[in-house]
Amino acid sequence: MPKPSRTSRPARYRLTTAALTGTAALTLTGCSGFDFRENICRSSEYPVLAVGSTGSGCVPNDEEPMPGYTRYPEGKVPQHVDDKWDVYWRTHTLDKSGNIIKAPDTE
Repeated sequence: MPKPSRTSRPARYRLTTAALTGTAALTLTGCSGFDFRENICRSSEYPVLAVGSTGSGCVPNDEEPMPGYTRYPEGKVPQHVDDKWDVYWRTHTLDKSGNIIKAPDTE
């Protein structure tokens, strides 16, 4: 009687190893479906906009904005780099009266 073939076992082992290695690589490279988004400010800060330009900054939660800066209008505050409001405020700003205007340095 012939011995059972052992070639199928190593092939299956190689396939499993390749699948696990591929899964690990996807997880480590960020291609696993998780979306990392960089925050605009740290959790102890809030973002502020330079009046009359597209400059911005972060201010500690317990402080008021520095002169020449103001809080973003409610509901239009960028939270993450490249989110809807971060992109919007690259071409818009607030004038001294708090009105949203096209940023002068983008015209």
